[in-house]
Formats: sequence, C-alpha cells, structure tokens
Amino acid sequence: MKFAIESTGVPQLTAPQISGYRLAVPPYPEQQAIAEALGDVDALICGLERLIAKKRDLKQAAMQQLLTGQTRLPGFSGEWEVKRFSDLFHFLPTANNPRADLSAFGDVAYIHYGDIHTINSAFLNCSQADLPMLSREQIRGAPFVEEGDLVMGDASEDYAGIGKCIELCYVKDRKIVGGLHTFLLRGNKEMLVDGFKGYLQFIPSVKAALIRFATGISVYGISKNNVGRIEVQLPRLPEQTAIAAVLSDMDAEIEALKKRLAKTRALKQGMMQELLTGKTRLV
Repeated sequence: MKFAIESTGVPQLTAPQISGYRLAVPPYPEQQAIAEALGDVDALICGLERLIAKKRDLKQAAMQQLLTGQTRLPGFSGEWEVKRFSDLFHFLPTANNPRADLSAFGDVAYIHYGDIHTINSAFLNCSQADLPMLSREQIRGAPFVEEGDLVMGDASEDYAGIGKCIELCYVKDRKIVGGLHTFLLRGNKEMLVDGFKGYLQFIPSVKAALIRFATGISVYGISKNNVGRIEVQLPRLPEQTAIAAVLSDMDAEIEALKKRLAKTRALKQGMMQELLTGKTRLV
C-alpha cells in the first residue's frame, strides 16, 4: 500500500487520500482465521520476550550472588583475596586511529570504543566478529591482542557505559588491535582465568569505583591510573572457572532464546505478507 505523501515541511497523509483507497478484504470468517493465526504468533513472541526478561533477571541475580561471594558454589569455601586491577592486569598501548582511517578492507582488525558500547555482551568471538579494518602501516606501535585480553572503553556518554569491557575469545591467528579511547588489559594468568574477566565489570564495587573515578560533563572518561586503583575481591582460579561456567551457560540460554525470538518475528512477517495479501489462503 503506497500513498502520495503531501509535505509542507512535515510529511503527512490526508483523509481524502486514505478514504479513497480501495482495499481487498477477505470474507469475515477468513478475517477471523487470519487474526487467530497471527494472534497465536503474537502470543508466542510475547511469551518469548517475557521468558528472556525473566532469564536476564535470573542472570543478574546470579551475578550479584556469585561475583560477590554471597553465594558459593558447591565444593568451594575459604576467604576471597582483595586485589587491585594493577596487580591483575598489565595495561598495554592501543592504536589511536579515527573512524576516517577505517574501512572494510585491510590487514588488521580494529576495536573502536564506539563498537564496545554497541556489543550486547561481555565477550567478543573474534573469529566471527565483523570489525572495521586498516592497514598494518597505519598501526603505530600497538600490540596485537591475545586470547583472554580485556578491552575497556575509556569514555562514555552516560554512567551505565563507563568502563564497559569485552573479553576477547577465539582470537586464534587473527590480527586485532585495541583502538581509539580503549585500554588493553592483559590479565595475570596466575590470578585470573579466561572466561571470568569479562564479568568483573558487573561486580557492584567495581562498577561503583568506575563511576566514582569518572570525570567530565557531557562525556565521562576514566584514566588508566584510576582503573589500576580499583580493588576487587577474587576467589581462587578453580572457583573462578566454576562461576564463569554457570554464567556462560546462562548467557548461552539467553542467546538461544533471542535467536528463537528473531526467527519467530521473521515468521510472523512472512505470514503477514502471505495472509494479508491473499497469496496464501486459510482453508
């Protein structure tokens, strides 16, 4: 359905345009059947959305309990140690290329701080990630990332995004650098296990410290020195591994539900195209 949209600065439709349009309408019983079929799909979509929200709430509660030691997994006990980020991580230099240097082609993938804020996960699968590229000659002394590295954005337009991190996994032999307004943190493997580092940002005391150290008005920033001063209570490596496994399973379940939701929405769109145009008739 298309209308000629009149505009005097603001696009608009007029009543005569709409009232004069002729629309093919199925018989009433078929309208009911179409509405029921689409209503069933809508109900499934709503159910999936509610389930995803519930699973996210459960994961948030699990992180609150497990990452603070309020709840311990079976088989683990003992006090957690307090460590500073400067003890846990070695801060490495990053590249500082602007967006204008980046393209779809090149030798090296580039993680821009803006991309960190658009990734809806604490982890980045580097073997699948579609990252901007640049040539090796444009890199000025920045080291390539390694498996388990943490890339943190040092700037955000709001408090929610301050210190947002992604832990890199499945790096393999791909050449990637941290980019503009990011910190590259390489963890001490005697203190941190891969798969756990990405969850550090969700520990309430860590998030509170990031907000406390943030400076700025319209854009908030943090410094390496202040990040290094952040203290965190940590369990021993085996317990880190166990906690990461629980949270990773929850992440995987949520991701599977999100994919199912996307497929169901696509199914509804296809059904509307078929049923509302008469291409497919319900018997």
